[in-house]
This record gives sequence, structure tokens and C-alpha cells, in this order.
Amino acid sequence: MADERLIVALDVGDAVTGLSLVDRIGDACAFYKIGLGMLTGGGLALARELKDERGKRVFLDLKLFDIGATVEAAVRGLARFEPDFLTVHGDPHVVHAARAGAAGSGVKILAVTVLTSLDRGDLDACMYQEGEVAGIVAERARRALQAGADGVICSPAEAAAVRTLPEAAGRLIVTPGVRPAGTTPDDQKRVMTPAGAIAAGADHIVVGRPVWQAADPRRAAEVITASLG
Repeated sequence: MADERLIVALDVGDAVTGLSLVDRIGDACAFYKIGLGMLTGGGLALARELKDERGKRVFLDLKLFDIGATVEAAVRGLARFEPDFLTVHGDPHVVHAARAGAAGSGVKILAVTVLTSLDRGDLDACMYQEGEVAGIVAERARRALQAGADGVICSPAEAAAVRTLPEAAGRLIVTPGVRPAGTTPDDQKRVMTPAGAIAAGADHIVVGRPVWQAADPRRAAEVITASLG
């Protein structure tokens, strides 16, 4: 059985390509992420196919952000596709609304802290508060968990600090920004190896390009899961 700690990001253009990739990986992966870039390419249909026909787990990474009523309605509609995980921005009002929309379903709401493609310079450009990125991530995680999030999204560099929060007990930490040793970081700025992320306290790691751009995606997934110990 595939190690569900690995989530492969299907960051490809459309559902047909995504399904072909899933077939190539086969039973080497049981958990897939479908992001915003796939949404207009049949992403929700792919989610349904993976759940109902392939027996896979699905993570809808849509990073919802809006007024509470809109977020609640969006989550209620998305819950009909029965994703296992769904991301929203970690602002408390968004998390509260998402929890209301997910009521009665099995959807776990994950709160995004600070995107793994951002560093302190990017936060300055966005007019974020001053301070170290790690501290901002930990505080956003704490507030999102207090608001009822089932877990948080953070980089592996902050996973250990988030795991020490009292609010994080029994909650999920999911880390993008994971790159196997010897691969390029691409547009990620706060990265760590798969084994390092798990050791830091992550429950799940998300890996995209190092798998789907590999000549043999199945083998790439197998190597990553073997490294997790």
C-alpha cells in the first residue's frame, strides 16, 4: 500500500493529462493534490474520478479567500466532491466560515499560513507586518487553529515550530516546498528534503515537479516514499 504521507501535486494543464500521470504512477501514490491551475481544466471532474473510480485520496488546494458567506457557500458546494483536504487562507474569519461550510462532511480544512514561494522581501512588498517569516507563520497557524482549522499549510522550515504550539496537538501539518536532494527549488524559497520535512513534524509532504516532470514518475514517487523511513 502506498505511503499516504506523500501527496503528489497534479500541477498539469488538464484532467486528461492528470489522469494519464496517475496511471503512470499507479499504486506508488495514493494521495493527489489538485490546485487552482487545474480548476478550469476539469479539476473537479478529475477529483471525482480519483475518488470514485481510482480509490485515491484528494486534496483540493484552492486557497479560498472571500467574505464569510461566500467562503461558506463555496466550501459547502466543494464538499459534494468529497475531497479529503481543502485549503483556505488562514485568516480566522475565513477559517470559521469554511468550518461552517464543511459541517456534516468529512472534509478537513487546512489553513494556509505564508506561501512557500515568499520570503521576507516578498512580505515587505505585500505590506505584511515586520518580523521573521517563521514567527509570522507560527502566529498565523496558532490563530487559524484556534478558529477551528483541522490543520495548517506551512513550509518545512516552520513545521517544527508549528508542531510545538499547544493548538497544534492532534492537528495536521502539510508541507509544500519539499524537494528531494539534488533537485532544483524552482520557485520555492523555503525548502527541505522529504525526510527532513517529516522529521520536522509534517504529517504529509506535497511534491509536484520532481515527480510529474521525471522521466519515470512512478520511480520518482517510490524513491521519495522510501526516503521517509
